This record gives sequence, structure tokens and C-alpha cells, in this order.
Amino acid sequence: MMKSRVLTVTLGFLLFWFGALQLKVEANNSVSAFVQNAIYSNRIAVFSKSYCPYCLSAKRMLAELNENPFVVELDLRDDGYQIQSVLLDLIGRRTVPQVFVNGKHIGGSDDLKDAIQSGELQKLLSAS
Repeated sequence: MMKSRVLTVTLGFLLFWFGALQLKVEANNSVSAFVQNAIYSNRIAVFSKSYCPYCLSAKRMLAELNENPFVVELDLRDDGYQIQSVLLDLIGRRTVPQVFVNGKHIGGSDDLKDAIQSGELQKLLSAS
């Protein structure tokens, strides 16, 4: 009788653990899907934090070009930390800002400035 009870408790714990693991995987998949959708469904996507001076600079540069990017303010979202983890997996960085143009990763604020100065950004934008 005791062996049966231990087996039931252990089996219940395993089912609970597997269910929690499945929920975590589904949550990660939905965050990953959100990031992919943001990158590939928008002409310009910026992953940002509202208080970051580098993010403000990147958004200002884009505004000066009369561009209206899709901006994801990570500090204002409950899943912001998870989004940064997805970015780390995708591009090897979790820092902000991260700018994407027509699905292509540009980089951070300095990279965006370089792309503007070299004409690379204008080429990417005219390709859409």
C-alpha cells in the first residue's frame, strides 16, 4: 500500500512538473513568435528601453529621417526580460537598442549612425 502511494505522489509530481515545463516552452515560443513578427512584419523595428539614452538617440535619428519605427519598449512590458533573452539567442546581444530594417539586423545606436552616414540605411529602406 505504501509503495502505491509513493508511486502516485511521484507520478503526480512528474505530471505537474511536465505541465509547468510545457507552459514555459509555450510562453517562450509565444515571445519568440512576437519578436520574429516584430522584426519581419515591420519596415523598421526597434527594441528599446524608454529611459535609455542610446535608445532615445536611435529613435531620434529615425525620427529625423521621417521614419516611424515599430518600437518595443522592453521596460514597459511584463515579458521584456524574455524578449531580451530571445534577442540574445537571435543576434548574440541582449543590449538595447537593437534596430532591424526590413528584417536585417542593423545593431545599436552607433551602428545605426554608421549605417545612416554610409548610406547603407537608405539602401535598405529603398529596397522595401
